[in-house]
Amino acid sequence: MGLKEYVKKRDFEKTAEPKAGASKDKDHLIFVVQKHDASRLHYDFRLEMDGVLKSWAVPKGPSLDPKVKHLAMMVEDHPFDYLNFEGIIPKGEYGGGTVIVWDEGTYEPIEPIKGKKAQEKHLLKQLASGQLKIKLHGEKLNGEFAMVKTHGMGENGWLMIKHKDEFATSEDITKKDKSVLSGKTIETMEKTSEKVWQHGHEEDVVPDQELAEEVETAEPETTKADVAKILKAAPKSKVPANIKPMKATLVDEPFDEPGWVFEVKWDGYRAIANIQKDEVSLISRNNLPFEKYYPINDALKKWGMNAVLDGELLVLNDKGISDFGAMQNWRSEADGNLVFYIFDILWYEGKNLMGLPLSDRQAILQSILPTDNDHIRQSKVFDANGIDFFAAAERMGLEGIIAKKADSVYTSDLRSKEWLKVKVQRRQEVVIAGFTKNEGTGKSFSALVLGVYDAKGDLQFVGKVGTGFSDKLQKEMMAQFEPLITKDSPFDYEVDVDKPTRFRPKRMGAQPTWLKPELVCEVGFAEVTSDGVFRQASFKGMRTDKKAKDVVLETPVDTEETVAESDAAEPAKKETSKTKKADLKLEPVKSTGRKTLLNPTEDTQTKKICGHELKFNHVTKLYWPEDKVTKGDMLNYYYKVGEYMMPYLKDRPMSLNRFPGGIHGQSFYQKNVTDKAPDWAKTFDHVTDEGKVTKYLVGTDEASLLWMNSLGCIEINPWFSRAETPDNPDYCVIDLDPDKHTYDQVVEAARIAKDILDSIDVPSFPKTSGSTGMHIYVPLAGKYTYQQSQLFANIIVKHVHEQIPDYTSLERSIAARKGKMYLDYLQNRPGATIAGPYSLRPKPGATVSMPLSWDEVKPGLTIQHFNIHNALDRLKETGDLFHGVLGEGIDLANTLKNAQSVFK
Repeated sequence: MGLKEYVKKRDFEKTAEPKAGASKDKDHLIFVVQKHDASRLHYDFRLEMDGVLKSWAVPKGPSLDPKVKHLAMMVEDHPFDYLNFEGIIPKGEYGGGTVIVWDEGTYEPIEPIKGKKAQEKHLLKQLASGQLKIKLHGEKLNGEFAMVKTHGMGENGWLMIKHKDEFATSEDITKKDKSVLSGKTIETMEKTSEKVWQHGHEEDVVPDQELAEEVETAEPETTKADVAKILKAAPKSKVPANIKPMKATLVDEPFDEPGWVFEVKWDGYRAIANIQKDEVSLISRNNLPFEKYYPINDALKKWGMNAVLDGELLVLNDKGISDFGAMQNWRSEADGNLVFYIFDILWYEGKNLMGLPLSDRQAILQSILPTDNDHIRQSKVFDANGIDFFAAAERMGLEGIIAKKADSVYTSDLRSKEWLKVKVQRRQEVVIAGFTKNEGTGKSFSALVLGVYDAKGDLQFVGKVGTGFSDKLQKEMMAQFEPLITKDSPFDYEVDVDKPTRFRPKRMGAQPTWLKPELVCEVGFAEVTSDGVFRQASFKGMRTDKKAKDVVLETPVDTEETVAESDAAEPAKKETSKTKKADLKLEPVKSTGRKTLLNPTEDTQTKKICGHELKFNHVTKLYWPEDKVTKGDMLNYYYKVGEYMMPYLKDRPMSLNRFPGGIHGQSFYQKNVTDKAPDWAKTFDHVTDEGKVTKYLVGTDEASLLWMNSLGCIEINPWFSRAETPDNPDYCVIDLDPDKHTYDQVVEAARIAKDILDSIDVPSFPKTSGSTGMHIYVPLAGKYTYQQSQLFANIIVKHVHEQIPDYTSLERSIAARKGKMYLDYLQNRPGATIAGPYSLRPKPGATVSMPLSWDEVKPGLTIQHFNIHNALDRLKETGDLFHGVLGEGIDLANTLKNAQSVFK
């Protein structure tokens, strides 16, 4: 067709659509699919051919199901540069509406033809014949497709059909609705209606808009009556003393997730304001008074209220951006516009607010803050798309953003995963370990020698900084340095010099003058090299509000995993400033709704889990052939259920029961992981009485779980005790092991065991074995030995056997049992394992060892009720029913005394 029809339909003074363009790829043909919300939503499928993009409008979008044939109406050719067009086509113009690049990649004929020109010639012949057969290599669309001209739909009617191959699936691929260029959906692109994505970046039509105008945000709906009700219900308390600010966790990228709100990350000094009528103290995070910032103190004194507030002191430049250098040098109002941005309220008029959800605290703050002072402002909270918010902050030159869960409570002096920070600019606090001065220079010093502390408390060299100082600033800094000059290096020389993060003198140019490591400054940098040194560091300012010993390298953690972990916490039972850390293990896990880990169609994949790269092979292999469940399905299950399982795996030695060929293949136990486990894995050396050492894998996090799964571990078998206390189990287990009995008989035995345990006031927690039996756990909290646990279990099962001797046995030998159900108490021994909570089992049906409530243990219960397909949906409703197993253990001595009186 050429571009004549395309140009005829468009006014390029009104639309930003491209006019022309040519491919620069000499080896590959390009395809693109653009999602286009015009008069009606459709997908534009475009193939590079004959110097243009041959184009079809596909109303229902592409399908990966070979049984589905979607109509595709051929439209005018588009120029090659249309490939990357995203944004808004103005209303009233042809095709007016919103466009995103839904998928893109390369393509080729199905037939093996070498060379781009030869391929193109072949495809043009097929196009003319009405039978176009191609192979796509995109981010969403892959494999063989056919474009077939059809009769009865006019001369432009075609069908788009997926061929049956390894990429075919019944999955609705259009549910993956984000652009492969900008990461935006149609809806979020519409919100930035003055933006057009072209030439690989987003171009601002109005670049000077304020942040609030850059993103779509919901307004708070809390009324004054609501605030009064919230305050009335808040607990009474005295003014909290020595509060330290709650800290945010650094993550590696922005995100958008329901239940999170976003704020600007201001670049200043964090401060707690304690207002008691006209007595005001403004305190740093290290309990140092900020007395010199008199305009803020004066403004707070005028409020005449009693409150404790959290916020950031900063100086704003003429563009409204915080200037940390100006903040450091502030002496009077002539040095800049000093502002205290308040983002939280912790106590108000005799009420402790720290245990309230953030959304309630924000509503209270908004209702009580005076609005008549330029020095005091409430930091605006945006209920917005987090990715868009970060992009807007980046465009405005802000330091970064803070993401907070709307229901988060305030935890003093803790680094929370319910507050996350994403930095636009890479910044780090560092300890000043010394300075250098080059020969012939008139400056006070040439560069600062920098360090940070590691987990052991040793100072680590991280490079030098020689830019960002004025002569005046250098003289002021030298006055601080002089009392700290020492002959001794603050770095530890008694170390392996091959360790790249340790200080090595040869890195220095001029001989350094060492300082006692007491001063802290902040630097910006481009990256951290593999040996732990900052590249292109620049000085930003001194940090008088930070203690040197608190300065550690802040490394971003994985955003998706951190958000998932945060979302797992039950809002009503989060750790507050009064909660003991030991109590946390008692709280049931709630579902994160974590996304799938692996693509089910790719046989080999590499993913980053908890900071470690794991390789997954044979992902498409059928592990449960009758149930059509693959190894990839198993891995995805464990990735999603890992949050529930980890409390029962963490710090425990693991026995690896491997099924590399699936449930019908050869299997074997592996306890010793010497030379097998990755470098990052934690191991435990178990030494037998004969001196034999077995190196067990220790559960640490989901990376250790998924590494076991990658080896074919269908079921997960943790010890009852931890590596630190290997002889003291956390729980006692009674294993009901039937032979040819019905599951109703297993249920009857379990109910009798519960009645016996109830009679001596012992809590118990049942779960299906996932095979034929049932497990009953009793919490011990690691207070007793395996021998004591076994003796206790033996007492219980003897009383169970006394009540149902006809079909139960205490005989360990299978032959001696004579077909009766084995009441196994001998599992309570060092090194013994059973399938852990939420573990899959290598049984038909892909069953799960599922924790139960005792109300569920009744006739009609079967193991088939709980399997890989429904376990996660159940957990979203019930949470972790087993959490009490790790709670306060029984008092065994009192329990046995009680038993003596009950069992007379």
